[in-house]
Amino acid sequence: MLDNEVNVLKEHVPTENALNEEVPTVRDGAGDQPALDLSAIDAVVSDMDGVLWRGAEVLPGVAELFGRLRQRSIPFVLATNNSGKEAEAYAERLRGLGLTGVTADDVVTSGSVTAEFLASEYPAGTAVHVLGSAALTAVLARAGFVVEEPGTSLDVDVVVAGIDLEFTYAKLARAMDHLVAGAAFYGTNGDVSLPTAQGLAPGAGSILAALAAASGRKPTVMGKPEPYAFESAVRRLGALPERTLMIGDRLDTDIIGAQRFGMPAALVLTGVETAESAATAGFPTEATFGDLTALSSAWEKALEAAVTKAG
Repeated sequence: MLDNEVNVLKEHVPTENALNEEVPTVRDGAGDQPALDLSAIDAVVSDMDGVLWRGAEVLPGVAELFGRLRQRSIPFVLATNNSGKEAEAYAERLRGLGLTGVTADDVVTSGSVTAEFLASEYPAGTAVHVLGSAALTAVLARAGFVVEEPGTSLDVDVVVAGIDLEFTYAKLARAMDHLVAGAAFYGTNGDVSLPTAQGLAPGAGSILAALAAASGRKPTVMGKPEPYAFESAVRRLGALPERTLMIGDRLDTDIIGAQRFGMPAALVLTGVETAESAATAGFPTEATFGDLTALSSAWEKALEAAVTKAG
């Protein structure tokens, strides 16, 4: 058991999802994945933490890239594995960065994806215990679930765990009780860490790992790299996966998840990954960018080359 727990914390929380028994290396452009062709992109899904910002710090190239997308009428959705805030809170911050017109409908969080999935699997009124943020609780309540309030006791059918900045032993014990009693176990995302301006901090995956170890149960995880978030984003865009670019900072969630879903991917080195970790994983250098400014510049060059070739 201890060896398994160490492996969880090294990589990703164990889940019942079919594809995460072993974290694979990313596929390179010389293999079964075509080299990244930015001139063939019709839509964009972009991560936020580690791509647009680190904590309160805004990262380079945000206004430039999304301004160019708007100029070229390329639709985009912002996606995050962080369930700590509701979509409207992210939309408000994005508007503050100059992305005018962004609404909650343009934002996919692991919390909203979890609510969408559970609503398709369980009837309204299902009792849910939340080990997570107030935002996650609110999203699930709006989806029609009865959320167990602190200090009350319900016959809970589902436990949902996500990021909780006020995580305590008592909260862990309460969620464990429900799981031992047979409640279904879902996690918003398996990221064991998240980027902040001060460096990496514990993520929801760390909480899932603790709960999985305590209860002996494995969660079904909703966030990247599982397909649910990508399905939600592409559905909102009305785009084909193969012509929708995923921009992310994590190989084990953003990039591998996009590749599994049939989406091209661009890695930016402003969050979790480094040039060394990308190279070690086999991710192609032509799809790796220092930041969004570098990606934007490469995209413009690709479009100019495509026009020249067509002419």
